[in-house]
Amino acid sequence: MRAEKKELKTENLVIIGSGPAGYTAAIYASRANLQPLLITGFEKGGIPGGQLMTTTFVENFPGFPNGVQGPELMDLIKAQAVRWGTKLIEEDAISIDLSKRPFSIVTTTQKIKTNSLIISTGASANRLGLKNEKLFWSKGISACAICDGATPQFRDEELAVIGGGDSACEEAEYLTKYGSHVHLLVRSRKLRASAAMADRVEANPNITIHWETELLDVLGNNWLEKLKVKRRDTNQEDEILAKGLFYAIGHTPNTSLFTNQLNTDSKGYLLTKPGRPETSLEGVYAAGDVADSEWRQGVTAAGSGCKAALAAERWLTKNNLATLIKRVELEPSKAETTKTLEISNEANFDHEKTWQKGSFALRKLYHETEKPLFVVYTSSSCGPCHILKPQLHRVLNESKGKAMGVEIDIEIDQDIAKQAEVSGTPTVHLFKNKELKKQWKGVKARSEYKAALDKLLD
Repeated sequence: MRAEKKELKTENLVIIGSGPAGYTAAIYASRANLQPLLITGFEKGGIPGGQLMTTTFVENFPGFPNGVQGPELMDLIKAQAVRWGTKLIEEDAISIDLSKRPFSIVTTTQKIKTNSLIISTGASANRLGLKNEKLFWSKGISACAICDGATPQFRDEELAVIGGGDSACEEAEYLTKYGSHVHLLVRSRKLRASAAMADRVEANPNITIHWETELLDVLGNNWLEKLKVKRRDTNQEDEILAKGLFYAIGHTPNTSLFTNQLNTDSKGYLLTKPGRPETSLEGVYAAGDVADSEWRQGVTAAGSGCKAALAAERWLTKNNLATLIKRVELEPSKAETTKTLEISNEANFDHEKTWQKGSFALRKLYHETEKPLFVVYTSSSCGPCHILKPQLHRVLNESKGKAMGVEIDIEIDQDIAKQAEVSGTPTVHLFKNKELKKQWKGVKARSEYKAALDKLLD
């Protein structure tokens, strides 16, 4: 007998994107008992959690009078969405068909149907396209000072940031903690940053602002050594010594999935009704930076996510498309939030503990365990590290004690990071019997770490 073809369940609402807009939309939709499905994204369009994952200190988000680390803020918003019943798919959306209803979405591993859609895919950091850009990418050039600024190669060296907005100024300020001096390259005669941020940068003696300066190329041998620039006021070419260059030059909206399906402006941002989240197609809504080329703040993104969820709920109800869940418990359990991992020492070290932190644990396990050992190099403000660590925890848990993991904070254990030639966070090394078997830079799919581990366990 021929097997019956199983029909895909049609979701009430799918949210694509996991920044403040996406997670806020999920919170509102979940509390409306719609049980939304949120596709976080993985590699396309930046990292899950959005641009706040690469922001050190957020001082202007309501409710945090003393400020909050960007990754910590996103962890909290995510936990709130999950607490109320949001289902997460930690993959990329590969293709979307809005030509018929219900809408169809294909991710890395599955197909999804949905009656309504909220797009909160954000925007991606721009690159310059310099002649030697690819040669020195991750060898001196980075698009995330927050992720990579604390790495050994940048310490006590001259560094540079290119850009004139809030992000550029924030990164320049941040880098003064590590570099000997920071050069801020600005094409115009004025910073576009907020007045408070501009004043802070201009008053900092460890930052030199190079006005009307255009970056022509980057130079060096195995690592970036200097910048070739043109002084636009004199039209003269010059060189600036720098071991690190950090881009903060604007963004491009992540709307390629919707080409020829939804209306956009000349820059590619999704067009919505004035002051509202509705796009050019009924049942499809946009929130956050994907539809905002002007304000682009965490709080405005969150507000637009709220509006998108409320609009989607009303539309689903009006068209009798909402299938509401019934909660067994009216009040969900308290959210699980990220706990600070205690640094291991002689008193608390445990040979059988799957995940530990610090140089003591590394030395003990490197020399004494016969199990495969993941060594993860992180920094406290590294957003991608927040994405990576839960993935590795899951891989280790699935190994049922057959592998171990150690986290090394490159700010605390600088010598170890330097010896390991770590040039950015996160970096992962996989050892077996003191031999380096595999290494990764940045965040990779969980399946990649698992496959490498399984190979060692065979």
